[in-house]
Amino acid sequence: MGKNSIKLIANNKKAYFDYFIDDKFECGISLAGTEVKSLRMGKCSVKESFVRIVNDEVMIYGMHISPYEKGNIFNKDPLRERKLLMHRYEINKLKGKIQEKGYTLVPLQVYFKGSLVKVEIGLARGKKLYDKRADIAKKDQRRELEKDFKVKNLY
Repeated sequence: MGKNSIKLIANNKKAYFDYFIDDKFECGISLAGTEVKSLRMGKCSVKESFVRIVNDEVMIYGMHISPYEKGNIFNKDPLRERKLLMHRYEINKLKGKIQEKGYTLVPLQVYFKGSLVKVEIGLARGKKLYDKRADIAKKDQRRELEKDFKVKNLY
């Protein structure tokens, strides 16, 4: 594995369905040793998780990392809050945006970049029901076009 090779551990497809993602940030995450070993085995979920800024620190809540089987007493709580590592100016920029109406932070994916665990978070605005319906309609149209194209290529 090279220095900048990326190995995806978990991603949050639901975030793209529920939110408009305006900006993305890559940040490190503070983990215990057994959590990293569990991540190497791909045991992680960010579907129900969310990000908040508390006391000028970015924290991720609800990120589930399964306990490492051989970790015994060193295992931590699978749902504990974890600190995300970002530069101060990035945190200040995010704080300013979040105070605007309707913005929130959502985790998009967790991956290894070289030997480091990174979390990609997105600055997101919530979608209304009609926005989701429009997305579903676009997806259906694209699927129909691909199906028609496939049928034409068969003959």
